[in-house]
Amino acid sequence: MWDLTHEIGSGLPYPGDPQAGVTPHATFDEDGYRVAEVACSTHSGTHVDAPAHLLADGATLGAYDVETFAFDARIMDCTAFGSREQIPADRVPDTDANLVVFHTGWSEHWGDQRYFDHPYLTTSAAARCADLGCHVGLDAPSVDPSPSERATDDEPTGYPAHHALLGDGRLILENLRNLDALPQRCTIRAYPLPVDADGAPVRAVADD
Repeated sequence: MWDLTHEIGSGLPYPGDPQAGVTPHATFDEDGYRVAEVACSTHSGTHVDAPAHLLADGATLGAYDVETFAFDARIMDCTAFGSREQIPADRVPDTDANLVVFHTGWSEHWGDQRYFDHPYLTTSAAARCADLGCHVGLDAPSVDPSPSERATDDEPTGYPAHHALLGDGRLILENLRNLDALPQRCTIRAYPLPVDADGAPVRAVADD
């Protein structure tokens, strides 16, 4: 079994999002017991996006049965793609899996500003995943380009890849890690916190 999850509070928040963290509330020395306060957004750390994240009438996580989050995954090696480079539709395989995971290698930059200069999906690549009936995962903060001082004028604006997937009811797993350890086909379980919201942190693990 492989752990694909970043610890909550590690790394950097997505630009504009609140910082996540786990801080002591009660301590053993002062109170005789320990309680910690967990603060995070619905998109902190390794998390899942539901359609409600970007669609006014999109489904929240509560619309999905818990079984949905046990995925038959196909892992795609996209480590040849560089900073802010587009991953095209021809990198999406013909597959009977229900989750396509794009292994970019970008999790090695977790905690550094360079993390936000990740490769991203073209709208056509996202649309092809949706047409195949596949949810999407990746070891980067977004399927679309993230804000950065190194962004270029020819990059897509807004969230076209998100819309192509979420508009079809597909889920998006972001900020995965440890994808280099996985076989090409495996089971990924990414169960969200039980909140009926636009997304939630997950504990993502894989087995073959």
